[in-house]
Amino acid sequence: MRSSKRSSALLLLLLAAPIAANAATETVFQDIKVEVVGRGVPVLMVPGLNSNADTWRGTCQALQPQVQCHLVSLPGFAGQPAVEGEAFLVPMRDRLLAYIAERKLQKPAVMGHSLGGVLALQMALAQPQAVGKLVIVDSLPYFGAIQNPAATVETVRPMAEQMRMAMLAQPEAAYLAQAEASAKGLVRDASRWDTLTAWSRSSARSATTAALYDMMTTDLRSEVAAIRSPTLVLGSWAAYQSMGGTMESTRAIFAAQYAKLPGVDIRMSEAGYHFLTWDDPRWVEAQVRQFLELAP
Repeated sequence: MRSSKRSSALLLLLLAAPIAANAATETVFQDIKVEVVGRGVPVLMVPGLNSNADTWRGTCQALQPQVQCHLVSLPGFAGQPAVEGEAFLVPMRDRLLAYIAERKLQKPAVMGHSLGGVLALQMALAQPQAVGKLVIVDSLPYFGAIQNPAATVETVRPMAEQMRMAMLAQPEAAYLAQAEASAKGLVRDASRWDTLTAWSRSSARSATTAALYDMMTTDLRSEVAAIRSPTLVLGSWAAYQSMGGTMESTRAIFAAQYAKLPGVDIRMSEAGYHFLTWDDPRWVEAQVRQFLELAP
């Protein structure tokens, strides 16, 4: 009888083990919310402007049980409390690096979407010994030069300042209407439009404008030459097809901006919009699995 009870208890433990291994823990580190899922290779997953960890949640689940996801939600975005200060990117870069050090993560891969991709590049430049491979999803070293490759921080700064002031002064209804309209160009999957609109609605305008200003005035095109982390860049182009964009023309923009990054691997999605983890999830997961050398 005792042997039977022990066997039953052991069976329950074995059944519970996979659940425990993938159970999420949540913490707030220097105003950054981080959810930790899994026990495998450490991967820091950073979302973009006005977004939260759900950008990466499906990718994290698909890579289980081989990775330990550190799902980030940045302050001021998608309902997270904002922090004071006009600067955004550099303070967030330093806090994420401090999180890696505090958790004693050994050269984690850093995966960043959009603004999160810029942060990943900045982290690799600031402390190259702290991070491992980089996965940059639909992000560029200098957003200020997307339309004009000759643009510089000096030429863009006045426009960026005007944009920031105009957004801060915009009436609430107009500001939210603009956010709702832009959602349709960011994700092909219409079921996600309401999510993006809700995220924008619940993001602090001070954080949004500070982050946009920093992205418009941060040019890493030359600095990426110093990055030694193997880097995979996943790009989208289909949202610009109605305006004459093609995969080849968009790839050329990525190639020009990342020209100085040694060994960069640029791959383009066939049909996904900006939120590739939602629009082309199986493709993203396959590229990541191959790049991080995870078993199928």
